[in-house]
Amino acid sequence: MNWQLFLSAVALMLIFEGLGPALFPRKWRAYLLQIVQSDERTLKVTGIILILVGALLFHFVQSD
Repeated sequence: MNWQLFLSAVALMLIFEGLGPALFPRKWRAYLLQIVQSDERTLKVTGIILILVGALLFHFVQSD
């Protein structure tokens, strides 16, 4: 993988991460408060699911 592709992916991730707080600041704050109040098991399971979905999507996109 070249650096340009990697940095493009990071830039796109930052754009998507910034959309929530920029467009819906009140809802975003409520969402973060809900996350803070979640138990560790829920956060861990959510993180694992996101990693798996991301890895599968990456695999399908890369296999031409």
